[in-house]
Amino acid sequence: MIINTFKYGKYSYDYYLIRQDRKTVALTVQPSLNLILKCPFDYDSVKIDRFLKKKWLWLEKQVQYFKNHKQKIESKEYISGESFLYLGRQYKLLVKTAKDQQIRLEKGKITVYTNKPTQDRKTNKKLLEKWFEQRTKSVFTSRLEEMNEKFNHDFVPDLITRKMSKRWGSFLSSKKIILNPLLIRASKDCIDYVIAHELCHMKHKNHDKNFFRLQESIIPNWRAVKEKLELRFL
Repeated sequence: MIINTFKYGKYSYDYYLIRQDRKTVALTVQPSLNLILKCPFDYDSVKIDRFLKKKWLWLEKQVQYFKNHKQKIESKEYISGESFLYLGRQYKLLVKTAKDQQIRLEKGKITVYTNKPTQDRKTNKKLLEKWFEQRTKSVFTSRLEEMNEKFNHDFVPDLITRKMSKRWGSFLSSKKIILNPLLIRASKDCIDYVIAHELCHMKHKNHDKNFFRLQESIIPNWRAVKEKLELRFL
């Protein structure tokens, strides 16, 4: 999968180019604002550019629609009925009154039990963010320990969580890695892939043949998992 750029006047779009054994060209704009163009193997850059110019008006309308939609999604109100991504699934939020404040995953929902009014968004947000923080630490630690067993390390690297605008993970030193807490939205195979990628850097700092050979021995389908991570959870 290749990232290309299409420019039309003052507009510029980055898109994923996927060449396949197919006869037609397909352009998709995802709610995440990822643009995916699938085309035949022999489709050259001139034909692609011509196709995108014909599709420009539709493309711009789709992008603007999903931008507005995304802004609404990201401006959460933390009330019943909203949805949140957790480990690759969308969960509906349900807020209930209770004596003890807690959060449970039950019947396909994230249920917030609060001793405050259910419309108290500030309290709901605080409770939910704390729960996500705890779950992120627990899940990341568990997956790191399991993935680390696939390597010949005699220790488990220290784990740091830090929000990063353009990266899911980062290799800090021989005994430290960083994971983006937003990765908790993705499925476990995606989390495992990111962790394995950073653990591979403990042996091979550069993305050379040895690095990818090691990565493929740990995650044979890493390309498909990487594509899913980039297209579904970015």
